[in-house]
Amino acid sequence: MRGGTSCQRQPRAILAAVAPPGSPYAYFDSSIESFISASMNEVVGRLTLGSRFGVERDQLRAWEAEIEILRVSLNGLSGHIYIEFEVPRIGSRADTVLLIGGTVLVVEFKVGMSEFARGALDQVWDYALDLKNFHAGSRGARIVPIFVATDAPDTPLAHHTPRDDGVFDPIQCNAAGLRAVIDALEPHSGLPALDPQAWGNAAYRPTPTIVEAAQRFYREHTVDAIRGCDAGQKNLARTSECVNALIEHTRAHGQKAIAFVTGVPGAGKTLVGIKIASEGRVHSHADPTQAVYLSGNGPLVAVLREALIRDGRARFVGRGVQSHMANVRQEVKLFIQNVHHFRDEGLRQANRAPNEHVVIFDEAQRAWNREMTESFMKRKKGIPHFDKSEPEFLLSCMDRNPDWAMVICLVGGGQEINRGEAGIGAWIDAVIAQFPRWKVYASPELHDSEYAAGNALAQLGRHAHFSSKPDLHLAVSMRSFRAEQLSAFVKALLDLDAASARSTLKQLTKYPLVLSRDLAAAKRWIRSQARGTERYGLVASSEAQRLRPHAIDVRVEIDPVHYFLNDRADVRSSCFMEDAATEFQIQGLELDWACVTWDADLRHSGGRWSHHSFRGHRWESIRKAERQQYLKNAYRVLLTRARQGMVVFVPNGESSDETRSHEFYDETYQYLRGLGIPELTD
Repeated sequence: MRGGTSCQRQPRAILAAVAPPGSPYAYFDSSIESFISASMNEVVGRLTLGSRFGVERDQLRAWEAEIEILRVSLNGLSGHIYIEFEVPRIGSRADTVLLIGGTVLVVEFKVGMSEFARGALDQVWDYALDLKNFHAGSRGARIVPIFVATDAPDTPLAHHTPRDDGVFDPIQCNAAGLRAVIDALEPHSGLPALDPQAWGNAAYRPTPTIVEAAQRFYREHTVDAIRGCDAGQKNLARTSECVNALIEHTRAHGQKAIAFVTGVPGAGKTLVGIKIASEGRVHSHADPTQAVYLSGNGPLVAVLREALIRDGRARFVGRGVQSHMANVRQEVKLFIQNVHHFRDEGLRQANRAPNEHVVIFDEAQRAWNREMTESFMKRKKGIPHFDKSEPEFLLSCMDRNPDWAMVICLVGGGQEINRGEAGIGAWIDAVIAQFPRWKVYASPELHDSEYAAGNALAQLGRHAHFSSKPDLHLAVSMRSFRAEQLSAFVKALLDLDAASARSTLKQLTKYPLVLSRDLAAAKRWIRSQARGTERYGLVASSEAQRLRPHAIDVRVEIDPVHYFLNDRADVRSSCFMEDAATEFQIQGLELDWACVTWDADLRHSGGRWSHHSFRGHRWESIRKAERQQYLKNAYRVLLTRARQGMVVFVPNGESSDETRSHEFYDETYQYLRGLGIPELTD
């Protein structure tokens, strides 16, 4: 039960007599025997000393009640206890974690509560799942989440078994029933006992969602949080450190530079960008490194902004400082901006340097080419003779800085999904042609064909100020922490490299991936897989026009804020699975579990892909290579959104409907099944 932040503390005499906790994650830990024999003042003193904030009287009373319940429930048992155990990815603390034999029991108390609220059940489930997925000491253990509503009615004991990963569904009981639950689980029987010291000090490497990472970086102003985000991989930390070093070098030498950060889908490019912008925001009052995170991805900007504002509201309103919310809202809008608004400000202030010295352009490959920019300026801005691409104009704005400037382009391979998106080549062309004095940094991986840099790379190799930096490439997907090879599998699938796809799929042993031709069964599977507050939802290509018989209409535009942030009780939430997000609404964002719906727009036919767009009352072939690539990339985006697992739904088709003929779907399904994706059995 969470405490507050006032300055009421235990007497210093008590605190001075108490040893600090041993685990870096817990306010208090000891053997169960020592816990039972310790005085109330000793335990509460340790807890108070461990808190980074002041402790309110309500929290002290809650701790005292929990300690009394635990003393009674654990009497005679051997093991170890941790109280107020930090779960960093979630940004909260589990009330109590017990090690008894080979079992980890995560206990959440609601003192005075007389019912088993769904939110509290999800909370303790989240804690258990987080330990299983990200805490090295818990990977081989079985984990039992227990929700104790102290004043609830007695609950009959039932037989409980863990799921495949060793995590139980939450068990609920009242204060008097906790010991019976522990005894029924027989945690000390038949399993190798966990070493408390090794477990309590084991590495915790969470992989946060983009939203969670943004909230943490923004809230804590931390430069170390990024290190905990790569789930055992060093790539993300190296890239972040490389970018920071380039910024510092550029500033120290009064230079102007551009760096290209590349990476596979879900590798953490956005996390790097948010981290750099967050650090720039912290330092902006002390030195001129103020940074801004820019994206042309409207849904991503909207979701990140609203997530930070909601997080601020939850923190401030509870502390009686609601007046600060206006400042939070304004600061968030400056921290994360739509790139088009930044561009428009550059137009209005034609000769004025921007306030920022460091600008991070996310999804830089989606910036507009010259033709698209000229058309927009003529139609929307009344500028008839605009002659720059969007990359060229944005660089010209940063070039106005009289001393130094750093542009960081975050580039995803195979991510161009819309008309007029220039790809990374437009940035390189602009630097070479218009800003030859600028330093250029990029990874050798920029040569990969997925980045569509074209002939510009050959010119870049001859550029006088070009430096190759291998650490600017993120090679490992973090989105699918269960399956680092998911992006490689999707690439092979879309490249029709069946042998590589089959080989890579065999490595995805911890990533549930199934096929279905029954949408209702696919939805049931998704719901059964998701636990706690894990997020799930439908996704579909924007060209998937003939899914309407399945109640999926991609013409209905979702509100990404509601889709990605609202809870499962809201019909607008992804978890209600009534609305499908397209590649435009989900690019840069993620779900835990996804149902990817595959329509007849992209068909496997005769050993190749056949590309189609629905016009009027029939499908028409897409002839232009550029549009074919956009459609293929749309499915690349859809197939790489799920962190934990996904089901791919391919309709059966309908013989009486010529727009949904069986042949439009059957070969695609057979191709996917032939890669080794198992069929869902309901």
